Amino acid sequence: MTAARGIRSLPDLAEARRVAAAVCDPEVPVLTIEDLGVLRDVRVDGDRVAVTITPTYSGCPAMDAIRDDLVLALTAAGFADVRVDVTLAPAWTTDWMTEAGKRKLVDFGIAPPTGRAAVSGLVRVQLGVRCPRCGSLDTREVSRFGSTSCKALYECRACLEPFDHFKVH
Repeated sequence: MTAARGIRSLPDLAEARRVAAAVCDPEVPVLTIEDLGVLRDVRVDGDRVAVTITPTYSGCPAMDAIRDDLVLALTAAGFADVRVDVTLAPAWTTDWMTEAGKRKLVDFGIAPPTGRAAVSGLVRVQLGVRCPRCGSLDTREVSRFGSTSCKALYECRACLEPFDHFKVH
């Protein structure tokens, strides 16, 4: 980025954060990586924008695509030097998802995670998964793994529609 007199200005942190936060998840494109809680940090170190992301699980195949999309989005916005770091600690949890992101999942036909993953004391048992189409709790798990490893495949017994459920973890 160039200032009025040809002096190179430092990258703007707020703008870098806004651009990074708008990158969509390649597996669930209605969610941004901010909605999903994958975007952990955006820093400006001199001329460099450094972004930290955490995968939803350690073998998540979307991380390379997210890294590439971040670099493309930030360089297109005028940030010349971009570094994307992937960190596994602390481990991602569905608790990091935004409420707006959970609403977007429902609108997209995916049951969002319910409850909190990071609980202490009593172990909470989920009695049912609400169908994102009709709202019924009369659902059953068809497969522990849905379209991605982060989701389980469910079927609604009321409307007979299959749907993904984002697993709490």
